[in-house]
Amino acid sequence: MKGRPLSERIGFALAGLRTGWRREASFRSNIGFASGAAVALLILRPVPVWWALVAVTVAIVLALELLNSALEGVIDLLHPGLHPEIGAVKDMLAGAVLMAALVVAAAMVIDTMEWLA
Repeated sequence: MKGRPLSERIGFALAGLRTGWRREASFRSNIGFASGAAVALLILRPVPVWWALVAVTVAIVLALELLNSALEGVIDLLHPGLHPEIGAVKDMLAGAVLMAALVVAAAMVIDTMEWLA
């Protein structure tokens, strides 16, 4: 992978996004929520800092969702059977995604409350 041209490395990243879209319902759901957040921003027209905050937090959620899926895939390959410790690791990965998603939701609620005030 080292020394590859930038265009090739970007191609790998785009392939990863396509794979995440095809394989992961959670990733597709989060894209839907991100689209809803974008619509809310267009309707509410908050100050630019809110656009940036929502964009960054949405990107973090999507990145964590892809990382969660990738790590779960590796875990399943290395240890295909059920094991309590594997379950705990997968739960913690899912918890990381949930925490980031809650931050996005909180930011949207705060922005809406500020707009309505």
